[in-house]
Amino acid sequence: MNTTATLHQLRDLRLEGMARSYESILQLPTHQHPEGHMLIAQLTDAEQQNRTRYKTQLFLKLSRLRFSASLEELSFGKERNLSKDQIAQLADCSFIDRAENILISGATGSGKSFLACAIGHQACVMGYKTLYLNLNRFTEKIMVARLDGSFIKLLNQLEKVKLLLLDDFGLAPLDQNTRLALLQILEDRYAKKSVVIASQLPIAKWHEYIGEPTLADAIMDRLFANAHRFELKGESLRKKSPSNLTKN
Repeated sequence: MNTTATLHQLRDLRLEGMARSYESILQLPTHQHPEGHMLIAQLTDAEQQNRTRYKTQLFLKLSRLRFSASLEELSFGKERNLSKDQIAQLADCSFIDRAENILISGATGSGKSFLACAIGHQACVMGYKTLYLNLNRFTEKIMVARLDGSFIKLLNQLEKVKLLLLDDFGLAPLDQNTRLALLQILEDRYAKKSVVIASQLPIAKWHEYIGEPTLADAIMDRLFANAHRFELKGESLRKKSPSNLTKN
């Protein structure tokens, strides 16, 4: 049996997980090699795990998350108005399958962006295509797309994303084009895909921030349907530890 040729064939077929597993098996003494069905099962499992890791890494890269955050890194407590039970309900990402939204508010340094990115990271791990945009970047995309005629293409691209994260909602005034684009995106995603929005403004003030009453009614109606709300409180995380400087 030419094991070197087999390894080359596995790599030519882009079965890198199988190739690495098979190579590690060959390093073992012959009497420790798995036989028959056990060998096939081990190689198949290795390939599946490798593909899952690759998919996760790809989704994380494409998501452009602001922070490298995970649910395990979150700080909980009554003073923060954030509990482990709340997060546990979201950890399997079934809220995405149900097309539920997540609305996060809190003062600067409260950890709202970190929480949003941790949820986005978990979505990537669970196999959901995710995209992070702060509102300034979102507004720029809308402006450029309208100027170069690619607005419909942009809407179609965003519609394909399972989880859309919009951060820094409320930092800058919304113009009419951005309001209309936001409404269109939410309409496309309504009852189909999920949105996470993070803002320094209390959720109760979002309607006022949007400005135009008719559009604000329509936008809030689509955001609030089946939404999970997090209103973070407490002292700024930046003041507690240098390692938390980016968790805002």
